[in-house]
Amino acid sequence: MFGIDFVPGLVMGVREGLEAFLIVAIMLEYLNKTKRLNDKKAVYQGLGLGIIASLVIGLALLGVSNAIGANSDNIAKLWESVASFVALLLITTFIFFMLKNRHKIVSDIQSKMDVSLSRISIMLLAFVMVAREGAEISLFVFASSEQGSYLVGALSGIIIAGVLSYLIYKSMIKVNLKVIFNVTLIYLILQAGFMFGYSIHELLSYFKAEGILEASNVIYTKMFDLSETFLNHKEQPIGIALYATVGWYSKPEIIQFLVQYIYTGTFIFLFFKTKK
Repeated sequence: MFGIDFVPGLVMGVREGLEAFLIVAIMLEYLNKTKRLNDKKAVYQGLGLGIIASLVIGLALLGVSNAIGANSDNIAKLWESVASFVALLLITTFIFFMLKNRHKIVSDIQSKMDVSLSRISIMLLAFVMVAREGAEISLFVFASSEQGSYLVGALSGIIIAGVLSYLIYKSMIKVNLKVIFNVTLIYLILQAGFMFGYSIHELLSYFKAEGILEASNVIYTKMFDLSETFLNHKEQPIGIALYATVGWYSKPEIIQFLVQYIYTGTFIFLFFKTKK
């Protein structure tokens, strides 16, 4: 049960769980503050469907990889690229909505008015975020050498991530309304920028693994490499925490780095511009 794959599974569960659950926590708090308590059901529905889809997608991807004789890790890279880009589109739409309505939202809350954001959009965002992370966990569980050990580690990590996200969610309730919207909006911008860069990175990794592009291709040139330091985003505690919260990556390609931070910088600029 606690074999060699337990720790990798634990790290994977915490890292991917935090990414999904923090977005869900932000959505729930948004609905709390806008007095749309009934719409919280859409978040929970998306969460439940995402968990179910995670297992189904993981099994399907594993079946496809076995059928075509491809490496499961390679299929995972392609999945992560596509899913990250879909999540990017949804979160970007949500960011635009919040930037456009940020001042109106506060006044609407104070007058107990409703801000229009469809239940379908809410459910879809929760669904994609959970399915995106859960499918990756599922696939790595099935592909691991000690599936039972990896699964126990992953489930333990997910529970830890859920508890941390719940504590963050509860602490949000006591925070000033404007602070909540500003902090969560900045967080969403950082996560969206990370997803943009990450989708590019995983697609390039897939191309290299499948021999579509040679590893020597200039497109794989790294911006920097801090993977041997405490900032390693896969193995070191500080690196993992930065990865989950602000989208840190310790060994990005130049194109990945530029795409991520141009996107992030553009929306941070719009954030401060609309704030004025």
